[in-house]
Amino acid sequence: MLVTGGASFIGSHLVDALIARGAEVRVGDDFSSGKLSNLEYPLTKKGSDIWVHNGLTVYRGDLKDKSFTKRMVEDVDVVFHLAALHGGRGYIASHPAECCTNMILDQLVFEEACKAGVDRVCFASSACVYPAYLQEKSGSSYLLKEDDADPFMRDKALADLEYGWAKLMGEMALRAYHREYGMKTASVRIFTAYGPRENETHAIIALIAKAFIKMDPFVIWGTGEQDRNFTYVQDIVDALILASEKIEDGSAVNAGRSDRLTLNQAAELVFDIVGWRPKRIIHDLSKPQGVASRAADLTKALRILGWAPKVSYKEGFQKTIDWYFANHDVAAVKANLEKALFER
Repeated sequence: MLVTGGASFIGSHLVDALIARGAEVRVGDDFSSGKLSNLEYPLTKKGSDIWVHNGLTVYRGDLKDKSFTKRMVEDVDVVFHLAALHGGRGYIASHPAECCTNMILDQLVFEEACKAGVDRVCFASSACVYPAYLQEKSGSSYLLKEDDADPFMRDKALADLEYGWAKLMGEMALRAYHREYGMKTASVRIFTAYGPRENETHAIIALIAKAFIKMDPFVIWGTGEQDRNFTYVQDIVDALILASEKIEDGSAVNAGRSDRLTLNQAAELVFDIVGWRPKRIIHDLSKPQGVASRAADLTKALRILGWAPKVSYKEGFQKTIDWYFANHDVAAVKANLEKALFER
């Protein structure tokens, strides 16, 4: 199996799950946002850009380089395509051109996989494919359904910024490869994933980082009333594996939650778990804050995959906080946090 972007946050957890199942796993990653240290194995270096450990082989390279991509898909039966230029709201709002390059990367991976006779491709898509007008009302109870995003239907092809458009085009391409060549494909629309190995560009880690350094006044982007269905990384990994096994026609499925937290509520949960609270909280309305309200309809995921998230907010936040506090230095976080919020 190949995991593109396998040294990234979600990718590395997927690698762990596949190896635990006894799979032989190949990772292709340029380490632009992923880190070799995310793959917590005693890797042995074999050449300048290859590391190995038992059934795991890690290659460093650029998947926009056709020769590298061709090499990665050789003799592979399943491709999990997670590699992308991406980040949190700060990154995708301030790096539109970089996000557009994902369309090049995706098409090259799909084309070379098809040429190599890969049996299945599972694509890590995003909730950013959904139209913003369905997510504009604060406190909304609306749950986003897979049919709400469709590149061929008026009012349903309205993705969120360039990053969302690239993901929607990736989904469209996978359906086309299935229709024309019979390649088995699936897309998983990931909603606001968080967990260990994530970085500060994403909301939950940013809140945890600010609590870690005891930021006071404590800054929350936007009003703090924007809500999300924060989904723990292991639940996302489970959905990816199930989709690769049970979906073949390129259709998309949601991997998220149907309940939601506002950023203000998420911050309060962090404060409770950490056992510290700032004297003052500031809401910075000048910063990117994304849509007002987002959560997933899980009807299709339950019906086709038999999947629903298992990890509660409290359990997931606790695990993530424990990891962050054990693996970070206060001085280093203080020195780099402002820049990290907008980077990958």
